[in-house]
Amino acid sequence: MAAAPAASISIKPPLDMTLRLKLSVMMFLQFAIWGAWFVILGNYLKGLDPQKFTDGVIGGIYGTMALGTIFSPLIVGQIADRFFASEKLMAVLHFAGAGLLYWMGHIHEPTTFYFVSLVYALVYSPTLALSNSIAFAHVPDGNRDFPGLRVLGTVGWIVVNWIVGLLLTFKTSANTPVVPNAPFLLGSACSLALGAFSLVLPHTPPPGKAGDAFPFLKAIGLLKDFSFAVFFGVSFVITIVLAFYYGFTGLYLEKGVHLSVESITPVMTIGQFAELLLLPFLPWFLKRWGMKWVLAFGMLCWGIRYGLFSIYAQADAVALYPLVLIGIALHGICFDFFFAAGFIHVDNKAPADIRGSGQALFTFLTYGVGMWLGNMVSGQLADFLTNPSTKAVDWGMFWMLPAIGVLICFAVFIVFFRDSQRKAEV
Repeated sequence: MAAAPAASISIKPPLDMTLRLKLSVMMFLQFAIWGAWFVILGNYLKGLDPQKFTDGVIGGIYGTMALGTIFSPLIVGQIADRFFASEKLMAVLHFAGAGLLYWMGHIHEPTTFYFVSLVYALVYSPTLALSNSIAFAHVPDGNRDFPGLRVLGTVGWIVVNWIVGLLLTFKTSANTPVVPNAPFLLGSACSLALGAFSLVLPHTPPPGKAGDAFPFLKAIGLLKDFSFAVFFGVSFVITIVLAFYYGFTGLYLEKGVHLSVESITPVMTIGQFAELLLLPFLPWFLKRWGMKWVLAFGMLCWGIRYGLFSIYAQADAVALYPLVLIGIALHGICFDFFFAAGFIHVDNKAPADIRGSGQALFTFLTYGVGMWLGNMVSGQLADFLTNPSTKAVDWGMFWMLPAIGVLICFAVFIVFFRDSQRKAEV
């Protein structure tokens, strides 16, 4: 009987509804901005000029987002940890991003597009870590509350992709979309909206002190924990193969054998619908399976997805098209069980004064270096596997290689990762 009061004290209060609404809108717009143009980018660039925008060039342009994630969050993350409120940084960055996205929608030259998209990436990328930091700073229980907020980001991604798909469906007599730059115009509008909304987000002051050592350097000290280092290392490698999906699934759906999908963005949202359904149950899976097996299952599904894409491409049978749809649907498990859970794992392990930089470090290694390498490799691989006469990509081999890479990562993770409840020491 004496243990009952202690148990009741450990129960954390529910998330305030007004705060939930604000953080949910933040997540909705944060991923609506990205989803509006990122999925359809390769198809959009091919439509501008397939001779100028080759697969290698497209891979490089996709890689700008990763380059922005490499450099910008390292600075912005430690600024948020030491000097300025996160919500004010969010406002400034999204206002700037709105103008850059609008500009991107009016560029038709590869070099100019590359550099403007790189500047945009430097502006947008740090807001991914900032939005996570704002959410974790104000929720009573990150494991319980974060998935319910992050799911609104998935809703935002789905909504804008359907809007873009509908806008690109309306075509002129020349069979070109009435609003060909709709992805960038919509992304710009969402960025402007989030810039304004950031000004009413809950105040999130820097947790560190101005006299402290750079929080990012302290965050690197998290890697002294062997299992945490394994987690970061595997996350880095797994994101290299993730870039294959983001950069080339749209082109695969449009140009693959027996595919020729026209409404690409709505089809791609099958993955986000699966993510939407699963994310609210992530706390249950974390409690039931534990962090290790949730992460491992998410990782394994990546390999299964690429394997299904490869099987369909090599089978050359339209009856197996459901394999492609299943592969897209697996994105929900891949993202929820690895990346959403991964951000929770970082928040659980990082000391309070460097959580912002801990999130920035995870973003740096995954959406940054890993994604950049993946974009470079996938673009060059697609060019290498393109038949010079038919201009067709050997999609079977293109998807088989990342599937093998995922299985290797999965094996390493299972053998070496050990989870513990204690904070990592820095």
